Amino acid sequence: TEDQYSDFILLFEFLLTPGANNGLGIHAPLTGNVAYDGKELQIIDNRSTKYGELKPWQYHGSVYGIVPAKRGHQKPAGEWNQQEVQVRGNKIKVILNGAVIVDTDLQEAIDHGTMDGKDHPGLKKTSGHIGFLGHGDVVSFRNIKIKDLTK
Repeated sequence: TEDQYSDFILLFEFLLTPGANNGLGIHAPLTGNVAYDGKELQIIDNRSTKYGELKPWQYHGSVYGIVPAKRGHQKPAGEWNQQEVQVRGNKIKVILNGAVIVDTDLQEAIDHGTMDGKDHPGLKKTSGHIGFLGHGDVVSFRNIKIKDLTK
């Protein structure tokens, strides 16, 4: 996004091709590694055999390196999924196809350490850009809507 956001609701639909990997950057800088310098929510084809060794915090909807998402609500590659991301302060809620897959307070990750054991300075950020983080795979997005909750 051109603007920066702190508290917001983001709605979008996405369609993955088989084996596709992407991400959603929130509170993101325009440079650097968003997974660490901001916050990255996974957008990935969990069913692909090439991802057979994923860590719990790498599955779709997870806050990368920090919070694992519940599985079993993503449609197969080639079908449209609907996702809602709610960010209010340290709280993040991810709703995939009507099911809550993440509902967390990131302050706990700051207090107790991240799942991947790495430093995530972006956890302390309270605002930044929103963007899709391509990894060279074909992923389609549509019906993207952002509601700024600070206005």
